[in-house]
Amino acid sequence: MPGVVYERAAVLGCGLIGSSLLRAMRARGVARTLAAADPSEAVRARLQALALADAVSADPLEAAGDADLVILAAPSMAIVEDAPAVAAAMKPGATLTDVGSVKGAVADAFAALPPSLHAVPGHPIAGTERSGPDAGFAELFDGRWTILTPLERPGDDAYALAVARLSAFWRALGSTVELMDARHHDLVLAVTSHLPHLIAYNIVGTAADLEQVQRAEVMKFSAGGFRDFTRIAASDPVMWRDVFLLNREAVLEVLGRFTEDLQALSRAIRWGEGDKLHDLFSRTREIRRGIVAAGQESPEPNFGRDRGKA
Repeated sequence: MPGVVYERAAVLGCGLIGSSLLRAMRARGVARTLAAADPSEAVRARLQALALADAVSADPLEAAGDADLVILAAPSMAIVEDAPAVAAAMKPGATLTDVGSVKGAVADAFAALPPSLHAVPGHPIAGTERSGPDAGFAELFDGRWTILTPLERPGDDAYALAVARLSAFWRALGSTVELMDARHHDLVLAVTSHLPHLIAYNIVGTAADLEQVQRAEVMKFSAGGFRDFTRIAASDPVMWRDVFLLNREAVLEVLGRFTEDLQALSRAIRWGEGDKLHDLFSRTREIRRGIVAAGQESPEPNFGRDRGKA
């Protein structure tokens, strides 16, 4: 059992990720006292009913006040907007981090905070399409990557220690930790996460709009590929709206390359170039096998997501 990393930790925003953090911290004993805050009365009621935190508040500043670690677990736009007020309520020497999917905008916001605070942008690459406090589970971060994108603070030994302590925290929750430049993170995630979600939203929207195909037929005859797209497209719309607005440059860059490749694929189909299609499908099959070999896919039914059911 991991030891205590922080005496008091506060999670601000208690949906899937936030509630999973509370469960994981409780299960692993990495924080002695847990505080939680959420603007939704219904969410707060569930947090209390599930006994996920020692203190539950509607006021994020109240929850953050005495914490040694504060985790912003809200959509990316809210993280950027709320960071100054939360930081002002925190005690000197405490660590502020987040779980957002975009790091460049968060790093810019964190860089403007008082240097007495250790602000470290973070991104656990874990989740399901479900949301809300009942969707969380303590094992969500097991075997998953968490990327930290520390600010440029050369010679700041206290900040370096804070980054090391936060890394130890995530490892205690089961994650493998990687340090990365914030802009590079956003480009990598544009390829591995943001563009796939954009494509999924678009494909499901296209299927829903086809006049020649009834919506009932789309649902009735969904093959495995389309079912996977609908799972992705069921993700939190507020979170993904913020991701595309805040990471627009990297997403548009990758989308441009994807569009070029899609046009080449279209020409291969049009002109019956079977060898090109076979070569592409063979290369992509190897990538899939590499993902499985790297442990980034669970062999459990439905990718193990049934664990997240309430």
